[in-house]
Amino acid sequence: MSSANDSHGLTEESAGLVDDAVRLRRKLHARPEIGLDLPRTRDTICEQIDNLGITVTHGISSTSVVGLLEGSRPGPTILLRADMDALPMPEDTGVDFSSTVEGVMHACGHDLHVAMLVGAARLLSARKNDFAGRVLFMFQPGEEGHGGAQHMIDEGLFNVPNLSSGEASPVTGAFAIHATPNLPGSVFALKGGTMMASADVLTIVVTGRGGHGSAPHNALDPVPVACEIALALQTMITRTIDVFDPAVVSVTQIMAGTTNNVIPETATIVGTIRAVSERTRTKVHDGIRRVAEGIAAAHDAHVSVDVAHGYPVTVNDPGYAHFVTSVAKGVVGDRSVVAMPNPVMGAEDFSYVLHNVAGAMAFLGCSPAGVDPFSAAPNHSNRVYFDEAPMAVGMAMYASVALAHLSAAEV
Repeated sequence: MSSANDSHGLTEESAGLVDDAVRLRRKLHARPEIGLDLPRTRDTICEQIDNLGITVTHGISSTSVVGLLEGSRPGPTILLRADMDALPMPEDTGVDFSSTVEGVMHACGHDLHVAMLVGAARLLSARKNDFAGRVLFMFQPGEEGHGGAQHMIDEGLFNVPNLSSGEASPVTGAFAIHATPNLPGSVFALKGGTMMASADVLTIVVTGRGGHGSAPHNALDPVPVACEIALALQTMITRTIDVFDPAVVSVTQIMAGTTNNVIPETATIVGTIRAVSERTRTKVHDGIRRVAEGIAAAHDAHVSVDVAHGYPVTVNDPGYAHFVTSVAKGVVGDRSVVAMPNPVMGAEDFSYVLHNVAGAMAFLGCSPAGVDPFSAAPNHSNRVYFDEAPMAVGMAMYASVALAHLSAAEV
């Protein structure tokens, strides 16, 4: 693919849109919503892209927004995505646009993503007579564990008809940006292949026999059995999983008992499972069952193991990642584009899009000025802070990838 585009002009123009993007981002930040139902966020986005010549479709099972921008001539379709939901957590940043909704915070940069994609929509709308094909703007709710991308796919995200012919034009590329305070400002980072891990939820219930705390020999205490399982899972990971195809099992909750002198009947373990390949993901699932069932049997206890499948591995198409890298170098220069050496163990439901369409996700550095990116509060922290200036290159990047993709299809 060629990376030819007017990235220089887009970068200059996007700089003039930063003030609008900051205002939009802060409005969203102060009024965060969680899950699949984000009516205020949806309405704000629709107000922002009204009068841009974009046809808008609303979700049925969620408050998703799909915007379709048609070029001057028939051609392929590229998808640009921004997630728009917040997290159920308190905010302690102290900024004057902090969340006004108790216990809800935009702590993962989704407010920046929306503002950047809205800005890109303005850039591309002004150029719709210059390109062939279509741009599909995917404003997605429910990324934080609710599978919003899959909801949109199930409702026909990839089958939006051509307004002139009525026929569907295939989506031939997909691109998303994710903000992070742990990269220097305006630096893009990505890699081909596995970009982010899968994420599954582990629940193990150990059942013994309750009894008096003073006479454990007359009961079957599930608590030490649960503790033994939790520790053994860590040994299982380090001794059976290839360090170069890694996995993480983190036990985050062990729940049992009601008071100090009663041995409970059950103990429950809850945790998260991460892997960077489907092969290792399956191997870890099997290993957890084997370890839990073996330890429980050794203590004559009963155990049930449930692994709830979450987001799959996020895999950047290698060719498309190379294409995006070349576009990014045109936007920010060679020195501000970094090849990631390893995947990130966080998970993303953009993975569902990338399982259907060749595409890529890139991280955009938004480290606060004067702060070491490696020590900055990370995404999902109650104190995470993003520099807003890099939104300029984010808007230009969205638009540049779209134009380069569409122009390459014409060659």
